[in-house]
Amino acid sequence: MSHDGNPQSWFEASARARVAGMVDAGSFTEILGPEKREMSPHLPLFDLPRAFDDGVVIGLGTVDGTPVLVAAQDGRFMGGTFGEISGAKIVGLLRAAKANAGHNGPRAVLLLLDTGGVRLQEANAGELAVSEIIRAIAEARTFGINVIAFVGGKAGAFGGGGIIAACCGRIVVSQHGRISVSGPEVIETNKGVEEFDSKDRGLVWRITGGRTRRLIGGADRYVVDDIAAFRAAAVEMMQAPAPSFDLRTLQAEQARLEQRLARDGDSRDATEIWSRHGLAEADRMADLSEQDFISLCAKEAPEHDAR
Repeated sequence: MSHDGNPQSWFEASARARVAGMVDAGSFTEILGPEKREMSPHLPLFDLPRAFDDGVVIGLGTVDGTPVLVAAQDGRFMGGTFGEISGAKIVGLLRAAKANAGHNGPRAVLLLLDTGGVRLQEANAGELAVSEIIRAIAEARTFGINVIAFVGGKAGAFGGGGIIAACCGRIVVSQHGRISVSGPEVIETNKGVEEFDSKDRGLVWRITGGRTRRLIGGADRYVVDDIAAFRAAAVEMMQAPAPSFDLRTLQAEQARLEQRLARDGDSRDATEIWSRHGLAEADRMADLSEQDFISLCAKEAPEHDAR
């Protein structure tokens, strides 16, 4: 629910509405807001409209009294894609977290991802932005900053966004929280419809959707599509120490991914993966109610991601 007590869908909300619902009322201070007119220098070359904030909201505030830095993508502008300006804003925020790490600095960076990946019109700049964000996340985590990704918007977290999410210490998803490095259309274009039918929406949601990501350990928490539920997950995760980020962590994650590939790599549908994970109701997983699925997650204790 929002601060006024009314339920508010994360999926339907704008980036600014998500930020407003996540932080304590009146605590958010935006950095490089629309009034600064920091816009993409590349889009006019393609006769495309620009956004005054380049589709990303960044700033500082508190969540349940805890200082945080927040970045929120707006999937409605250019699919929430990473460009030169939008990427630089997120990189700067993460670097600020590292620079101010300590007793009075931010305890966490909340990345509200809603993206189709790199902005094609800014290909090189967008790719560079993604790589710089990944490095900035790694540096922030080595300083003990809790970096948490939240995925539940219309664009999901694809391409570089999927990689960025995986680099975070924790990932929170809803049923709409699709996460994948390659989008369905990209896979079909390169490998053919026999490999992945992007028009089969049920297949797309089963493979990339939040329920599968939670069940196979690709997300740490599954919540209902309510901004208040995302906020509650953030509060809970910030109360615990930030996940470790060292060589042992990376080695454990590599081993886990190798085991997952060996077990599930030849699966043609998520239902096969769910069955191999020993889930008794694999054939009707997608039909479970939200509360029944959350109860199942608690009961089955899905494989935990070693991030």
